[in-house]
Amino acid sequence: MLLPVLLLALSASMAPAQAEVASKRALVDFRKQGGFAGLNDRVIVYGNGCVRLSRRTGPTIDKCLTAKERRKLHGHLRHLRIGASERPPQGADFIRYTLAYDHRGAARYRLPASWQPVVRLLDQIMEKYWAPD
Repeated sequence: MLLPVLLLALSASMAPAQAEVASKRALVDFRKQGGFAGLNDRVIVYGNGCVRLSRRTGPTIDKCLTAKERRKLHGHLRHLRIGASERPPQGADFIRYTLAYDHRGAARYRLPASWQPVVRLLDQIMEKYWAPD
C-alpha cells in the first residue's frame, strides 16, 4: 500500500523538474563570427521562448521573447533546411554563420535561402534586447 503512494508522489515531484529541463533545452543556437570587426555574436533560443544573447564584449543578456516573436520564429523554422556545412572560403574577413536546430547544425559563409528569414529575425532580436549596461 505504501509503495504505490510513494511512486505517485515521486512521479508528481519529478514532473516540474522535467518541464524545467525541457524549457532550458536550446531550440535554436545561432552564432555569427568573424569579419573585420571580429564579430562573436550568439543567440540561444530556449524551448520556453526565452533567449540568451552574448557578444564578444559586454554582458550576457537573458530575455524572453514576445508571443509575436515566438510565432514568427516558429513560422520561419518550419521552412528551415540546415543542410551541410561549407568549407571556409579562401581569403580573410569572412563571416561564419553557425545554426543549430532540431538536433542538426551547420556552418555556412553564404546564407542559404531558408536560413535568411531565421538569421534576419535572430539579428533583430539581438539588436532589440542586447544592450550593455
